[in-house]
Amino acid sequence: MNIFEAIFLGIIQGLTEFLPISSTGHLTVAGKLMGLISTENPEEWTAFIAVIQLGTLAAVLIYFWNDLFYIVKDFLADNLFKPKKIADQSQNSKMGWFLIIATLPVVVIGLLFKDTIEGVLTKNLVVISISLIALGIILFIAEKLGKFNRDQKEINWFDSLIIGLAQSLALIPGSSRSGTTITAGLFLGFSRETAARFSFLMSVPAVFASGLLQFYQSLEQLNFNSSINLITATIVSAIVGYLSIEFLLRYLRKRSVMIFVIYRIVVGILILLLIYNGVIQS
Repeated sequence: MNIFEAIFLGIIQGLTEFLPISSTGHLTVAGKLMGLISTENPEEWTAFIAVIQLGTLAAVLIYFWNDLFYIVKDFLADNLFKPKKIADQSQNSKMGWFLIIATLPVVVIGLLFKDTIEGVLTKNLVVISISLIALGIILFIAEKLGKFNRDQKEINWFDSLIIGLAQSLALIPGSSRSGTTITAGLFLGFSRETAARFSFLMSVPAVFASGLLQFYQSLEQLNFNSSINLITATIVSAIVGYLSIEFLLRYLRKRSVMIFVIYRIVVGILILLLIYNGVIQS
């Protein structure tokens, strides 16, 4: 990988992490077309993706800094410094609990199926294309059935658990973490913007833990040149990711998710056609 490829991959990560179109899927397609994914050691590619996700994590931390500060502050105050019953805690403190509940499913499932997640099967473009199409159809149904009449203050523990379970589906490449969680939010009746905001907030613990673990595990595989490329891709993904958050939240205030439904289905079909015609190997 050279510096230009690193920049290109950083742009893809930043653009696709928060849009419901699958960052892993797009990165894997790009990586295969560019000849960067080793079939003998696919774990290296998984580690690369997890590390540059730290860039988009930084984007979330910066964009939602004020929200996260008060969530942590009130959570610590209501649970450690001056403990209260959960029912009597502030909305910010309750949000802290909701984010914890939403994170548990992906942690448990991720640990149980770690080898499968990092294996060759999950880099399979057939799996990615089917996931893109299937989630696109489900997102279409959510858009048509959603009531869009609930806001962030109405989130409860059941909503958090359901959206957390949906997040665990994003371990299947092509599904999209933001795609699965936003879809679940729409099914639960939340407005599009609220579903997206909660999706972004709940990405913090999951992406932070995954990125740091993968970074630690990949330290032995990094040399000076690969480190420079990795850092470059991560910085680019942070900048582009911040802009993507801003764009999506503004977009969903007045528009539907149909453009992403169409995009997912078209890209999924295109990948299958490329595989069928031998342009790219699955």
